[in-house]
Amino acid sequence: MDPRFQHTVLSNPDESTLYTKKRDNNFRAIVLVILISSILALILLASDGSLFGPVAFIGLLLIIAVSFYRLDWGFFLFIGMVMAFDQFPPRGYESSIIGLEYFENLKSLSFLSSVDFAAINPLEIHLGLLSIVWFLLIAMGRRIKLQHVPLWPAALLFFGWLIFSAGYGMATGGDFLPALWELRALCYLGIMYFFVPQIIQTRKQLNTLTWVLIGTILFKVLQGLLRVVSIGFQFGDRTELTNHEDPLFLVSIYVLLLGFILFGARTKQQKVILWTLLPSFLVFILAQRRATYMALGTGILAFMLLLPNNHRRKMVKGIVPVLIVFIVYLAVFWNGDGIVALPAQLVKSSFSNDKETAGDRYGSNLYREVENYNLSQTLKRSPFIGIGFGKKYDQPLILPSIPFSLRDYIPHNEIYWLIVKTGSIGFFFFWFFLDVYVFQAVYIFSKIKDPYLKSICAMIIIAILGQIIVSFVDLQLTFYRNMIFLGLCMGLLPTLRSLDAKPENTMSEAIQKPQLPFS
Repeated sequence: MDPRFQHTVLSNPDESTLYTKKRDNNFRAIVLVILISSILALILLASDGSLFGPVAFIGLLLIIAVSFYRLDWGFFLFIGMVMAFDQFPPRGYESSIIGLEYFENLKSLSFLSSVDFAAINPLEIHLGLLSIVWFLLIAMGRRIKLQHVPLWPAALLFFGWLIFSAGYGMATGGDFLPALWELRALCYLGIMYFFVPQIIQTRKQLNTLTWVLIGTILFKVLQGLLRVVSIGFQFGDRTELTNHEDPLFLVSIYVLLLGFILFGARTKQQKVILWTLLPSFLVFILAQRRATYMALGTGILAFMLLLPNNHRRKMVKGIVPVLIVFIVYLAVFWNGDGIVALPAQLVKSSFSNDKETAGDRYGSNLYREVENYNLSQTLKRSPFIGIGFGKKYDQPLILPSIPFSLRDYIPHNEIYWLIVKTGSIGFFFFWFFLDVYVFQAVYIFSKIKDPYLKSICAMIIIAILGQIIVSFVDLQLTFYRNMIFLGLCMGLLPTLRSLDAKPENTMSEAIQKPQLPFS
């Protein structure tokens, strides 16, 4: 060997080390590509050529990478997908614009139909991954700030009783799959309530999260507008325009806008909501969800009660003319027909029990009354601990068949449903949890000085009220998107309190200085 060459190599050890590292990194990259390609090929073969499995696997890898890099980004992605996808396509429409796959069980795939553990959905996998990443970041020594969970003893009483009711239902002849469908959404509520304070802790994160909510809710507005255009503004026998929960989310956006205006929070978010107010309110009206009309009206009244006298007077001056116009509209179109008279007819049918005045909604009203009677008779069997989840409620009055596989387990009135399933003990825990939470939220609202944070706090309080109202007449406590949204809102309360006390709060090190775990 040439001595000069040997001397050069020995005198530059860093260059040799760098070459070795590059070679090792290239080898690892090749192995990783081969491994991922092999897994994708196996999934493709197992699914008989379906592209859903490989695409889902790639999406899973991307979600893991994003969540490790920035846990809050992974959480924003989770909320965005929950709010953008449809759990069910509205009746009268064959499909959703964006799809239903995020909420569907993996067992719906032909190659997983016989696998028992596939009774999970991508939403649960995504939420589970976020939780695992959070625990791993703590285990790796990242400085994660653990935020206090408000009123956790009251929350544990309620969610603990749900677990008891599930076990009692299974022990007394209940079916697992119906119980799973009954409890899933409420479990999401509990997870979000405890998890959100650990993720959303800074002003920047809160602002980004609000943008995600506004953007996805307005995306659903666009979806509704496209449907209106596609049917030529002729609803025919259709009684829906969007999913049942979308108009309820719009109520929260309207309350947020009122807060921005009254409290003086001059933000770009206020401008975006104002610019889209007309089309969003059109979709809200045409969605034909009577309960959300009541939720909006009650929410505005409740919002006024939160306000100091000077703000309340301003709001009354703006509402009185609108209320007068609305009363005149009802008087003119009370017996009208056509799309212009649609809101008036929906209001009319909500207060009518006879077929002549209730019109097309008579059957729906009667069905709910029969359900409520059956629930009241079922409660007599076990008034204290309930019948448990996974069991059918009694039908002394037989209900007609409807295209809902869980008709015998889940009624429209899910407030009555909850007391039938959990008994008066569980029902007390439910109201105790919500009541003490609202009392604390109202107290914090009164102390918050920051107009932006105060507006979000008002939205949280009214979101709880609206959810309770619609749950009296519709399947809302068992809808995934409803409970995730509600759990998200309720979980923000400690963040609002800490940010108002320390507006200069900075990000935790785990998010402020992102670092891949394998770097």
